[in-house]
Amino acid sequence: MDNLESAKSFENLIVWKKAHQFVLNSYIYSSNFPKYELFGLTSQYRRAAVSIAANIAEGFKKNSVKDKLRYYNIAQGSLEECKYYLILSKDLNYGENNQLVTDLDEVSKLLGSYIRTINTNLNS
Repeated sequence: MDNLESAKSFENLIVWKKAHQFVLNSYIYSSNFPKYELFGLTSQYRRAAVSIAANIAEGFKKNSVKDKLRYYNIAQGSLEECKYYLILSKDLNYGENNQLVTDLDEVSKLLGSYIRTINTNLNS
């Protein structure tokens, strides 16, 4: 069940499921960051990752299309923020993150598709 109109809960959305899995995997990955990053990169990266799934969830229940799109756009911004943190963590030699980059790209494509669907339905 991944159609926006037929989903009963944000938990039914494939994009949310993928975003949630990204968050879980991000927590595992960032748990290997140096302890001195706990209040720096670790915290910032986790906050941004959680923001993706949280804004998808919050946007799902918004009644107006404008509000929905606003929350989904915030999620897109958090996606880009995570993309940067993954580049940074790789450049700092905090570990390989190729799978997370792939997962993030998938969430980004799915979210973009949902946004296009909402816009198409709005303009139909």
